[in-house]
Parts: sequence; structure tokens; C-alpha cells
Amino acid sequence: MKEKTYPGIDKDPKGAMNPTGNIIRDAWVFGLIPESETCAGWTVQGIDALYDKVTKAWEPYGHLVSNLPDELRSRHERIYQQAVTEARDLGWNPELNEND
Repeated sequence: MKEKTYPGIDKDPKGAMNPTGNIIRDAWVFGLIPESETCAGWTVQGIDALYDKVTKAWEPYGHLVSNLPDELRSRHERIYQQAVTEARDLGWNPELNEND
């Protein structure tokens, strides 16, 4: 049986506005992976390992965007603003939960 893999942040429904998408976007913010990396074909274990790295990268900042240095804060703002715009274009509505 073939192991399930992630389709990629660019192919994740409604703009990947979910925990996996946030892990990938945060990894971009911290330069853990290049912004061109969509994580397509990654296994659950690969995403989990990235999550661990992202968590460690956030620790010095208390997991708060407001504590990021200017360069990281502006990168975070750019990446997340673009993600929200693209997700809304794909039909994501932050007011609805996953079952609506």
C-alpha cells in the first residue's frame, strides 16, 4: 500500500488555510525551506519533522508575531497576506468551519 503524501500547499483546497499550510508558511518565514518548496509528495513524517523545526524557530519569540525582528515580521506579513488573499479567491471563508 502506498503511503499517503501531501499534495502541496499550492494544491491544498481553499489555499491551505489549515495547520499544515501554516507549518509550511512559517517554515518559509524562518527560511527553513525556500518559498518555492510546496512540500508536494512529503509524507506525514516529513511534515511532522518540519513542524518540530518550526516550533523550535518560534521558541525565542514566544510564538508571537509581534516579538519577531523587523525582517521576519515583514516576511511573515507578506507571506500571510498573500495566503489570505489567494485563499479567499479560492472560496475560503474564515467565518465558516470545515464542516460548513
